Amino acid sequence: MSRDVCRVVRWTSGAETKVNREQKQELITSLNALLANQVSVVVTHNLGLTVSETQELRKQMRAAGASFKVAKNRLARLALAGTKFEGLTDLLKGPTGIAFSMDPVAPARVVSKYAKDNKKLVILGGSLDGQTMDVAGINTLATLPSLNELRAKLVGMIQTPATRIAGVLQAPAGQLARVIAAHAKQGEAA
Repeated sequence: MSRDVCRVVRWTSGAETKVNREQKQELITSLNALLANQVSVVVTHNLGLTVSETQELRKQMRAAGASFKVAKNRLARLALAGTKFEGLTDLLKGPTGIAFSMDPVAPARVVSKYAKDNKKLVILGGSLDGQTMDVAGINTLATLPSLNELRAKLVGMIQTPATRIAGVLQAPAGQLARVIAAHAKQGEAA
């Protein structure tokens, strides 16, 4: 076997294929560009996840606006080099997967929920916009509301004072109408 060719097992087909250095470099470059634009990354151990379980996890990630990739650790370390997530390279040992998203909460929430239901997926740590986090930090991040939920709460908080002001402004007119109606009833009774 030549130095520029290595053997990589393709799990989807079950057959071995050869990947040369150029293809590896393309993979590293594309993964680096993909990770450089993300806000949140979670690193996991996949301890015997089946193909269907991995597909289900990816489906849940897509529904939340996140992605999940399994990559060779050596290639993933090279891809993380030069990004704000470079501090995660120590976590890349064993069968790892990387969840990532532009939403700061989505990957942590989906991975945390999936790990509770399936013990084959173990959270190792992650990073939020370059700030490295341990498992407890990821679980805390998973409990926070998503960006869209925060926006909805903010809009609700902004609209609430306006509703209260309208109610206060309408109250004197309503009180005046009730006073006039009470005087009219007194006049009729007399």
